Parts: sequence; C-alpha cells; structure tokens
Amino acid sequence: MLRALYDWTMSLAASRHATSALAGVSFIESSVFPIPPDTLLIPMVLAERARAWFYAIVCTIASVLGGLAGYFIGAFLYEAVAEPILAFYGYGDKFQAFAERYNTWGAWAVLIAGVTPFPYKVITIASGATGLSLPVFMVASIVARGIRFFAVAGLLYAFGPPVRAFIERRLGLVFTVSLALLLGGFVVARYAMPGGH
Repeated sequence: MLRALYDWTMSLAASRHATSALAGVSFIESSVFPIPPDTLLIPMVLAERARAWFYAIVCTIASVLGGLAGYFIGAFLYEAVAEPILAFYGYGDKFQAFAERYNTWGAWAVLIAGVTPFPYKVITIASGATGLSLPVFMVASIVARGIRFFAVAGLLYAFGPPVRAFIERRLGLVFTVSLALLLGGFVVARYAMPGGH
C-alpha cells in the first residue's frame, strides 16, 4: 500500500495539475490543513529537478498567503473559526494564557514555526488573535517559509538521484520518520502552550 501511495504521489508530482496542487496544499496548510506541503514538494522536485527553484517559490508564496489567511482568521474570526481549529488541534483551553505572552516573542515564534515541524497554522492564527504587527508577521513568514522550502528544494536539486534512490529503497523508514516528525511537531506545540503538560 505504501509503495502504491508513493507511486501515486510521484505520478501526481509529474502531472499537469502538480503545481496547482502544490500551491493549494501550501496555502491551506498554513491555516487549517495538517499535512505539510513537503509531501508534494519533495516528489515534485525529484520528478523534475530543473524546476526545483520554481516549486520552492510556489510553495513559499502560497504558504505565506495561507499564513496571512490564518492571521486574518485569528484577527477577525477568532470565535467562529479560530477557536474550533485550535480546539481540534488540542490548543483551545491553553490559548488564552499563551496569547498574553505571545507578542513579546511573536516574530521568533513565526520564524521557528516556519522552518520546523511545529504546526505553523497555530502560530499564524495566534499572530492574528494576539494582534502581532502585520509587517513583522509578514517579514518573519517570508524569511521562515523561504528558508524551509528553498532548503528542501536545494538539497534535492543537489543530491536528487541518491535521495530518490534512498527513499525508494527505504520507503517504510522514510514514511515512519516523516510521520514521527509531524506528530512530534504537534506534541511540542501542545507542550509549548502554558498548561500543556
């Protein structure tokens, strides 16, 4: 099953809808969706290395715009939209105490969440809900998301064939590590909130 899913992802990555799918996933991951855009970015670069930088740009722009949507959800739709999203990810009851301290280190939070497995969507919503300066949020988001996606694209561009061969030989291990990083990001986010433990 894992092999079939990998083969399907690789075929999607090489299809004419790949760029639209990458932009869509990058956008919604920044505000509501739990799956990171790397799941599409990696096979797309492996399938077509010459377009690595283009895919990194698409990912960065769409992700920053999605982060802006998350910011506005936090700023203007907190009760109607943001609270249910935060509750779904397990942060609802801790958010108020977290918000009181957020703006003193908000730019660093955006930078850290933007480049690590920490759920970026939690930070985008928190930034809007706590009134973090929009220019500060945008600059931190562009820098963080740019570093994240250009680093991935650059590594795959430089070491594409060996990376692809490794992934295809050790598919189960790669999937397990990726899943562990994703879940670990949510665990860290939960414990980063006051009262998370």
